[in-house]
Amino acid sequence: MEDIRFNTEPREGDTIGEYAYRRIRSHIVNGQLKPDEKLKLDHLKQVYGASVTTLREILNRLAVEELVTAEGQRGFRVATVSDAELNDLAELRTLLESHALRQSIRLGDLDWEAAVVASHYKLSVLEKQLMESGERSVEQWVACDWGFHNATISACRQPVLMRTYASVFDRFARYHMLALNFRGEGVFRDHAALRDLVIERRADEAVELLTRHIQSGVEHIKSCGGFG
Repeated sequence: MEDIRFNTEPREGDTIGEYAYRRIRSHIVNGQLKPDEKLKLDHLKQVYGASVTTLREILNRLAVEELVTAEGQRGFRVATVSDAELNDLAELRTLLESHALRQSIRLGDLDWEAAVVASHYKLSVLEKQLMESGERSVEQWVACDWGFHNATISACRQPVLMRTYASVFDRFARYHMLALNFRGEGVFRDHAALRDLVIERRADEAVELLTRHIQSGVEHIKSCGGFG
C-alpha cells in the first residue's frame, strides 16, 4: 500500500544511507525536526547511525527536494515554512492532482476502482475514530489521506507527474503535521463524495470538489496558527 511512504521501519535490502534518508525525511515532514532547526552532523550521526559523509549526501538530496536549506560552509537547516509557500504548494498540488485525476477517470479500470474504494475505506475508518475520540494527532491520518488521494490518480499513466506530485504532497502534508489538528467532519464528507464522483467517472465535479477540498485544507491549517 502507498501509505507505507510515511513508514520509517527498516526494509529488506536497505542500506544505512537509504534508511537514514527515509527517517530524516519523515522526521522533517512530520515536524519532529522543526522548521529552521540547525542540522548538526555530529548529532545526526548519533541519532541516525550514518557517517558524516553519508549524512552530507542525504542533506544535499533533501535540499534538492526543498525540505532542507544548505547554508554553504555553515551547514544545513530544516526548511522554513510560510503562508506564501503553503499557498504555492496548494496551487501546485491542485494543478497536478486535477490533471492526473481527469486522466485516471478516463483510463482507470476495475482494479483501479477497487483500489480507490479500499483506500477510502481505510481512511474513513480512521477519520471516524478521530472524530469519536477527539484525538488531535494527524500523522496516521496524513498517511491514509495520501493513500486515498494517490489511489484516485494512480491510473493516469504519467510516472513523472506522479513523482512530482508525491514530493509536492509531502511538503503540503508537512503543514498539516505542524498544525497538529484533524480537520473534522467536513473532510470526512469530502472524501466520501470524492470517492463516489471518481467511481461514477464524473470528472468535472470531482475536480471541482478536489479544488475546494485542498483550499479548505489551507484555510484549516492557517486557522490553527501552529506553523508560522
